[in-house]
Amino acid sequence: MSENLKKIEAIFKSHLDTIHKLSSVIREVSEVADIIKKTLHKGGKVLIFGNGGSASDSQHIAAEIVGRFVKERKGLPAIALTTDTSILTAVGNDYGFEFIFSRQVEALCLKDDIVIGISTSGNSKNVLRGLEKANAIGGITIGLTGGDGGFIKKISNHCITVDSKETARIQEAHILIGHALCELIDES
Repeated sequence: MSENLKKIEAIFKSHLDTIHKLSSVIREVSEVADIIKKTLHKGGKVLIFGNGGSASDSQHIAAEIVGRFVKERKGLPAIALTTDTSILTAVGNDYGFEFIFSRQVEALCLKDDIVIGISTSGNSKNVLRGLEKANAIGGITIGLTGGDGGFIKKISNHCITVDSKETARIQEAHILIGHALCELIDES
């Protein structure tokens, strides 16, 4: 077997091992889905954010909620706080990068809105500050993390933690969890 094939086989095995470990978070994913559905039914919204690949994941999940995942339904309110370059650069320049999400949460979050912070380490300062601001407002905070959950696990109302230390595997699991949430939201 060539070195490439061995490497690909090892990557796929690592992915599958991580996905199999998600059985430990099924109950938490179900509870979070129910909370999101209740919030949306009451007229609330979902705010989502993260850095790098997690920023892309937040945009992906928000798009599935606003558009649709599989089932044809009414559009639902979700906003990825990672997409407005003017806000990101103005807040980053005027206040600092660690405030790019907390400032938007301060402006957009109402009591009982859902605020999802995604961080593979659970320790991204700007994600932490965004969740802390949401807690202060009375938002329902949800962390989507990896490893031991980091500080985000300690401050979130709910935290879904992927049992892995590999960033790529955590991100792959995060999008699967996001898809599961979207499918459950579609069914409501």
